[in-house]
Amino acid sequence: MRRKKKKDSGSEFTTVVVMRLYIADNAPNSVRAVANLAAICKEHLGDKFKLEIIDVLEHPLRALADGILVTPSLAKLSPSPAAKIVGNLSDKSSVLQALGIKELVE
Repeated sequence: MRRKKKKDSGSEFTTVVVMRLYIADNAPNSVRAVANLAAICKEHLGDKFKLEIIDVLEHPLRALADGILVTPSLAKLSPSPAAKIVGNLSDKSSVLQALGIKELVE
């Protein structure tokens, strides 16, 4: 029996990555975090991710219940292992490591 290997254009990931990004309204670091994460997802995940953005100013109890004390904070919920990263997500290699993505070295 032969298996066909499905090639995914531009994405090295086949599992859907589920993330939650906690931001503080339009604070500069929160705006940067959203933009940086969008660029990383576009380049490395394609459409293989689900992202929930939570504004802690609108939902402070939810953030507190989730253990979020600092914004912006990114929580990778699945696949395991879970990970958290704090900051504007400008350190691409740290974000990729937290998401479990190995950056291709060219």
